[in-house]
Amino acid sequence: MKKILTLAISVIVAIAAMAQPKVYFTKDISPESLVKIYKALGRKAEGRVAVKISTGEGGNQHYLRPTLIRQLVDEVNGTIVECCTAYGGTRQDPKKHWETIHEHGFDSIFAVDLMDEFGEIRIPIKDKKHLKYDIVGEHLANYDFMINLAHFKGHQMGGFGGVLKNVSIGVASTAGKAYIHSHGVTTDSKECWKHTQPQDSFLESMAAAAQAVHEYFDGGDNIIYINVMNNMSVDCDCDGHPAKPELKDMGIMASLDPVAVDQACLDMVFNHKASEGDDEKPLIARINRQHGTYITDYAEKIKLGSKKYKLINLDKK
Repeated sequence: MKKILTLAISVIVAIAAMAQPKVYFTKDISPESLVKIYKALGRKAEGRVAVKISTGEGGNQHYLRPTLIRQLVDEVNGTIVECCTAYGGTRQDPKKHWETIHEHGFDSIFAVDLMDEFGEIRIPIKDKKHLKYDIVGEHLANYDFMINLAHFKGHQMGGFGGVLKNVSIGVASTAGKAYIHSHGVTTDSKECWKHTQPQDSFLESMAAAAQAVHEYFDGGDNIIYINVMNNMSVDCDCDGHPAKPELKDMGIMASLDPVAVDQACLDMVFNHKASEGDDEKPLIARINRQHGTYITDYAEKIKLGSKKYKLINLDKK
């Protein structure tokens, strides 16, 4: 009887492990590795493909460079997509945003679409705890597939920025960003900053908006998630004068599950052992200050994805 029970437990554990989403990893941060990790996911980007990145605030040098992402964008015949911000700077106004896009070299290499340049649309949202809908750039409707290509790093308000931020705040229009930041209080980009507390409500709103975009792409069947872990400043690409990274580059993570890939990156950072010139503590302090890890907790709670995952190291294959 004891042997049968042990066998049954082993089978249950094995089945649970098989059900866990796969997160692929490579230490090599290169154009070739981006294509390799995309192909490892086994989900081909077809139709009109949007590649969502951050084009970076003017003055910032930590954003994902066009030369790094070019092979992947070419591989899928993709269009770089972005939206305007909700704060004063070089990307809130479409004219200035286009100037920044040009200064950072994106439109010289790729087709680029500022999705909310001419308008916005509302898309359905499942979790209505704070938001009634998600407000995104109207050109989102022009795409059949999305590659969420995020730069994993710190963030002033979210604690960290990965794929969940890139597909929620990143895909939202200026009004949509204000709506998320104020957890449903206002769409006014000037007024929203008066309503940024409580912090967990903002993080819950981000998770809900991320789920809305995920579901928009055929229930998640036509979207993939990639985090590039380089230039990991405590500050986001939206900061024109970010702090110098104190943590060395770690690699690239990718998954079909947005919660799993962000959680895998968090785990790698939190489990890192510091050495001279390679210190994870400042980034961890920024994440903890903003209760940043709560976004994966809540995203899992609303069934956007799983915090448990199977890590597959492509460097060992």
